[in-house]
Amino acid sequence: MTYKLLYNDAVAMTGGQRAEGRMNVPDITRSLALEGVRRIVVTTDSPRDYRGIALDPIASVRHRDELAAAEEELKALDGVTVLIHDDRCAAEERRLRKRGKLPAPAEKVLINERVCEGCGDCGEASTCLSVLPVETEFGRKTAIHQASCNTDYSCLKGDCPSFLTVVPGTRPRREIPALPVTLVDPEPRVDPDATLIRMPGIGGTGVVTASAILQMAAHLDGLFAAGLEQVGLAQKGGPVVSDVRISKQPHHGILRASRGTADVLIGMDLVGTASDATLAVARPGHTVAIVNTSLVPTAAMVTGRVVLPGSTDDAVERIGAVTRDLLAVDAQTLSEALFDDHLPTNMLLLGAAYQHGVLPVSAEALEEAIRVNGAAVETTLTAFRWGRAAAIDAAAVRSALVAPQPAPVAVDEASAELARSVAAGTGLADVLATRIADLTGYQDAAYAQRYAEEVRRVTAVAAARAGDAAGERIGAAYAHGLHRLMAYKDEYEVARLHLDPVETARRDAAFGPDARVSVMLHPPVLRALGMNRKIALDGRLAAPAFRALRAARRLRGTPLDVFGRAGVRRVERELVGEYQALVRSALDRLEVDTVDGVVAVADTADLVRGYEDVKLGNVERFREQARAALAALTG
Repeated sequence: MTYKLLYNDAVAMTGGQRAEGRMNVPDITRSLALEGVRRIVVTTDSPRDYRGIALDPIASVRHRDELAAAEEELKALDGVTVLIHDDRCAAEERRLRKRGKLPAPAEKVLINERVCEGCGDCGEASTCLSVLPVETEFGRKTAIHQASCNTDYSCLKGDCPSFLTVVPGTRPRREIPALPVTLVDPEPRVDPDATLIRMPGIGGTGVVTASAILQMAAHLDGLFAAGLEQVGLAQKGGPVVSDVRISKQPHHGILRASRGTADVLIGMDLVGTASDATLAVARPGHTVAIVNTSLVPTAAMVTGRVVLPGSTDDAVERIGAVTRDLLAVDAQTLSEALFDDHLPTNMLLLGAAYQHGVLPVSAEALEEAIRVNGAAVETTLTAFRWGRAAAIDAAAVRSALVAPQPAPVAVDEASAELARSVAAGTGLADVLATRIADLTGYQDAAYAQRYAEEVRRVTAVAAARAGDAAGERIGAAYAHGLHRLMAYKDEYEVARLHLDPVETARRDAAFGPDARVSVMLHPPVLRALGMNRKIALDGRLAAPAFRALRAARRLRGTPLDVFGRAGVRRVERELVGEYQALVRSALDRLEVDTVDGVVAVADTADLVRGYEDVKLGNVERFREQARAALAALTG
């Protein structure tokens, strides 16, 4: 048996206090040896710290990058073995940097959204919850959530060329605008004599702090209040549930909300709020819900193993089905637009709850409780007031704070005209225009024309066999899938997308136009020579090479295409024809009652994601699921 001992320098879930009476790692190795352990491996991000340190002879030190290999090695040994992972808790490191007790790395990590394939490999490599999946015009991608990033850099591992490191430059100081609405006292929606509030959220985001502020506000108003916190893995972003009872008379019963007893549900985390356990405490026709609609993915979502069932709208609808009234607020988006930080999200939502009339305390008491709490007072007060404003006029608040996102691809008139002609009588014009323009930039107008004609053919066949609505659904799925496979990201395309002006503008807005940027690449020639890590290319030096590669894209697929000889490139070229044949076979089986099955076949192209070995593995998944989807049509 192999035991894993996590030596993270802090007591979990209690604010990072040092463990009193703890043993250091050398003493632990000697103690374990006396207990009869056969072998010990210590993994750490800084093996040099162990130079000159005397461990027990059965112990060795490795870099944390060798963690998986060390686990396999220990697993193969008979007897008891131990792996000691010596690494400070990442959340504690972030806390120390915020307090100025630990130097903050200058470099930030950024992902070029266009280059990203959304394969989840970086999430697998880092197991970091700041590596977030995001939905875009071109499907699922990945973004680094800067506010919660621990600057661990383990997400940089792997072959993906979408990563950049950025040393921020200067940018204008963020000015918080005036409130776009006038704050007024709300009409109460709950019984002022006794109110039971449940607040499900995420550890480390201030759920317990919000509970304490709410209880203090009740006391300041002369009311009785008590709370019960069910704290999960707070240091790792686990679930936290807070129940607060506020009443005019002392409460001597059970504090925790039970089935159907919650008067108010303040959903600080959408996933936790939509869970069966949370919804069980609500009562249709009675409970009022205020929900943060920003989705914070779980670890399984980050790595792509699971997704939220349905959309965020489905989750909100599920919550609404067991409540009598629901206010949905995109609180995290507003918080980050205001402060560049997600931590004020819960206080913003508390402000929305107050303005919705479900908190039986006064605004004056809540603001005084924030001052008494003493942490980030002005930021917290601002968040509370903007939350109130969002409950009054969400559109006005969003308009004041959230800038519209630029289109991912500039659509020229020729692409738009071709899209309109292909999509005549359907609603596909916008989808096609974006992809036709992108494929024109990817290769040339003739390549985009081939794409458009192929989508036209499939849409027409589907409409003739199963009706116009079916033709549009199948055509849309095929348009997305065929574009994904035709616009495979070889060296020419990666270079073009790293020069993309939309991505450059987004980066400049986030980090300043004078930011120092490096592109993290793993060139095939270096990989062939045995280099198993990326290299950082200064963005200014890489730009001329990228422009040369972009100009050479018309060599793609010709005898002069030196990159096209690689095995993964041959597979990518073959997949286009393979997918077209697959969809033709599905259309041969199309009837009115098999439309969903044909759409499922067309959707399998979305499985083809990633770079190098990750992509080749996903190609096998695509082929397997495509065969199964096609077989289901005939079965």
